[in-house]
Amino acid sequence: MTSNAQSGRDDGSERIFRRTASVDPHAGLGAIARITRMAFRYPVRAWLALVATVAAVVMQLSIPVILGRAVDQTQAVAAEKAEPESLYRIALLLFLASVARGLFTLVQNYTAESVGHSLARDIRNSVYGKIQSLPFSFHDRTHSGDLITVGMLDLEGVRMFFSTALVRTVLLGLLIGLGAALLLSTNLMLGLLALSFVPFAGWRSTVMRLALRRTWLILQERLGVLSQVMEENLAGIRVVRAFASSAHEMGKFDIASKSALELSHDRIEIRVKNTSAMTLAFFAAMGLVLYFGGRQVASGEITLGTLATFLTFMTILQMPVRQLGMMVNGYARASTCGARLFALIDHEAEIEDAPHAQDLQITDGILKLDNVSFAYAADTGQRAVSGISFEARKGETVGIVGPPGSGKTTLMHLIPRFYDPTQGTISIDGQDIRDATLSSVRQAVAVVQQDSFLFTTSIENNIAYADPFTETQQIRGVAESAQLHDYVLGLPGKYGTIVGERGVSLSGGQRQRLSIARTLMMEPAVLIFDDSTAAIDAGTESRIRTALKKYAKDRVTLIVAHRLASLMHADRILFLEHGEIVEQGTHEELLKLGGRYCDLHELQMRPSAEMLVEKEDEQ
Repeated sequence: MTSNAQSGRDDGSERIFRRTASVDPHAGLGAIARITRMAFRYPVRAWLALVATVAAVVMQLSIPVILGRAVDQTQAVAAEKAEPESLYRIALLLFLASVARGLFTLVQNYTAESVGHSLARDIRNSVYGKIQSLPFSFHDRTHSGDLITVGMLDLEGVRMFFSTALVRTVLLGLLIGLGAALLLSTNLMLGLLALSFVPFAGWRSTVMRLALRRTWLILQERLGVLSQVMEENLAGIRVVRAFASSAHEMGKFDIASKSALELSHDRIEIRVKNTSAMTLAFFAAMGLVLYFGGRQVASGEITLGTLATFLTFMTILQMPVRQLGMMVNGYARASTCGARLFALIDHEAEIEDAPHAQDLQITDGILKLDNVSFAYAADTGQRAVSGISFEARKGETVGIVGPPGSGKTTLMHLIPRFYDPTQGTISIDGQDIRDATLSSVRQAVAVVQQDSFLFTTSIENNIAYADPFTETQQIRGVAESAQLHDYVLGLPGKYGTIVGERGVSLSGGQRQRLSIARTLMMEPAVLIFDDSTAAIDAGTESRIRTALKKYAKDRVTLIVAHRLASLMHADRILFLEHGEIVEQGTHEELLKLGGRYCDLHELQMRPSAEMLVEKEDEQ
């Protein structure tokens, strides 16, 4: 199935999930609008953040004015033109303005972050729910690492939009706009000088942030390669040690690590150069204000307090102006990250419940395939299976055999609707499975996969995955049928034993037996064994087959196998080649036919016969 699936893949992953892929500007603007609407699903917190921002700006702008008055009042007290008590009132006013600014900023930061995290939760649940519903064909084309990246890094970019972009737009717009109006109305020349660094600092801040964002995306890719090298090494650590390839693996890791380090140095250089340029522009503007303002103070055109107001405002304005780049970056990041996230959330699944779909109603348990064909990539014209037709009734066992790539696994994946046929129909008791709900189809058709994936939990929980609230006795019953019970009783924790990541603590045969037990818990109408006993010895397989007879009488059983001994007992055997049924019949009928099945039987049985002859000769 792997080779067939890969033939329909794009080279890599779906383009919408590639981090360096360009994003349609309209999609980016639409993503920003959509994120904004989602943020206002929490109107109380969202509006509270914006109102608190406005109040914080007003308090922030009042501080330079109060300081200027304080300086003038101090001069008046020194010249004995005012009472000293007036300084206490100004100090109290300054203290109250500072406390109010701090409180409003606290409310703004808390509520904005709260909205962002709530928004992230909503999108995270939507993304995870969508991934659960996407068909196998989507995962054939999309790397799991890309989905994890979208669900983590891109989600973080969207989460920060409300606080770093939307709220900051209000903050900087009011702070710079009202502050500029205040300064220019007080003294036009000094106001222009005080604001002279703003365009340059805003420009360099934006350039820096966008450059850092571009290099951050590249760095993420390089760190992803680094993680992939490490993950692959850890997964195959036994192979690495067995082939004494530690030095080779260290070399691969060092190359990936150096690549990430070089880009990190570039990022530091970008940050240092632009920060230094902005700082220089700020102090140059402050120097001009001091020079010309000092001359105006000396000539009596303005008071010393007015000059202090200008200098204080410049100090306050320095950091927000530098944050212009952060604001621009927030919009840029939200547009690209949001476009990818919403492309995933809005992705139309090829396989989903039809309108007014009804649950399957199982009566006689008759499975019928009528002229079924399927191609992984429709545009290639190459079919994985073609013109498959057969019928199986309750209690019947159908064996399916054929050379690798003949379409056996693909055919088995069509029955539970992992894929939909491109031609023909599959029905159970006369009901087309495409007209039934997916949940009822998956409940009626259970597949014991080739890959015996196990969760990192106890043996009991793995077996009871389909029904976590099942009785312990039933769990042990299916374990006995899968010839697993005696092995489990010999473990220190028995059924509570943790199997480890992907079942690493179990052998291949034990994992397959556990997978069989887990599937038997579902009690499906159609039970499919997709080469699921390949890692089990012949004796154990025979015992499993005997134990499964009581299950087989109440359902259709399909067995895919390369080892003919696994399916010789079947009521009917289908031999597939190039996706088509070329022979079918019982084991004896196919041997009499003398075709491909007979040739395969001779090929598999000859070594056993030759070994028997050799032993007789030795005796």
